[in-house]
Amino acid sequence: MRMVDLIEKKRNGKELTEEEIHFIIKGYTEDSIPDYQISALTMAIYFQGMTEKEIAYLTNAMVESGDQIDLSEIDGIKVDKHSTGGVGDTTTLVLGPLVAAVGVSVAKMSGRGLGHTGGTIDKLESVAGFHIEIDKDEFIDLVNKNKIAIIGQSGNLTPADKKLYALRDVTATVNSIPLIASSIMSKKIAAGADAIVLDVKTGAGALMKTFEESKELAKTMVTIGHNLGRKTMAVLSDMGQPLGYAIGNALEVKEAIDTLKGEGPEDLVELCLTLGSQMVVLAEKASSLEEAREKLEKAIQSGAALQKLKLFLSAQGGDGSVVDDSDKLPQAKYVFELEAKEDGYVSKMVADQIGTAAMMLGAGRATKDSQIDLAVGLMLRKKIGDKVKTGESLLSIYSNNERIEDVKQMLYENIEISAEKIDPPALIHEIIMI
Repeated sequence: MRMVDLIEKKRNGKELTEEEIHFIIKGYTEDSIPDYQISALTMAIYFQGMTEKEIAYLTNAMVESGDQIDLSEIDGIKVDKHSTGGVGDTTTLVLGPLVAAVGVSVAKMSGRGLGHTGGTIDKLESVAGFHIEIDKDEFIDLVNKNKIAIIGQSGNLTPADKKLYALRDVTATVNSIPLIASSIMSKKIAAGADAIVLDVKTGAGALMKTFEESKELAKTMVTIGHNLGRKTMAVLSDMGQPLGYAIGNALEVKEAIDTLKGEGPEDLVELCLTLGSQMVVLAEKASSLEEAREKLEKAIQSGAALQKLKLFLSAQGGDGSVVDDSDKLPQAKYVFELEAKEDGYVSKMVADQIGTAAMMLGAGRATKDSQIDLAVGLMLRKKIGDKVKTGESLLSIYSNNERIEDVKQMLYENIEISAEKIDPPALIHEIIMI
């Protein structure tokens, strides 16, 4: 088998076999196939696409390229949730304790963020003492005992995907749905989940900007999951404006606490209940979405979900008392208000650019080596459709630097006010199942 023949085959739009795809991934992982040939192949895939079978073979080959996590010692059906990313996406911080409170086992591997704000682990490290450095036995024990634990991603999880992603990043082949879908799903499957709920974002702050692209990505990932024996479904949710109000690590932790107290932003609460209901049904802890949602709402009302968050934080070394006193979270030195320059209605909030403004404050990483400032970020005071008067605050800027003119400029350029009232975008666009 020669790599040049396989490149030619895919260039001509023909289907690669399972054996051929495993040969490619094994050879690339072991450095017997060079970067330049894989670059040619990914460009051929970019233009020719892949069939359902090819995508399943590719995903499975990447899963088998490294470690696979065995979660069989954990009681019950393990359901994982994955978001394709966004701005102010605090769902994991809310969902983990919430579904654990109704008996769903949450054994999650999470990463650090590169972009607008930190990843789930960065956010959790806003809580003094919290750590993810626990071995597999302790991880399994914590999930069996508390129904929830989070650890960092294994260094040898899907090494083929890590190599392939780095190459795609510098060869203009990132935006290929077969390659994106197989990348995401290979990590979820290798992490040991029995079932997967996908939150696929669409809009300005999403990986996929248009509804059609987002739907295609969601369908592709759901199909991969089913082809590889995992119960999988996807929720298409809006990222035309930031989710919730908080953008920034400690700010998002506080918003998660408020949400579990029953005081969260309406859109964040609704998305968490929608995703959580699917997780509860897939875990067979409810027979219908209506029953699942009722259980989740009761867990918030009774305080059980909030107590589960406190237990989870404490079990991994964190100061659980932040749940009762959020002032113990990192605090920024300065708070500035971004004041409206005219009367009217908020008509547009470009989510990704608002996220970039938060990153400029230090809330996220521009490069892997960037240091995150856990205290800084933005707190929205208005969202699309809200009425605003001149001088009223559009959002609060939490900063450890007095000089934020460039941040304000970025924000003013990406928040629009119109004379006519604009209806806010729908939050849930579609639910995709097979």
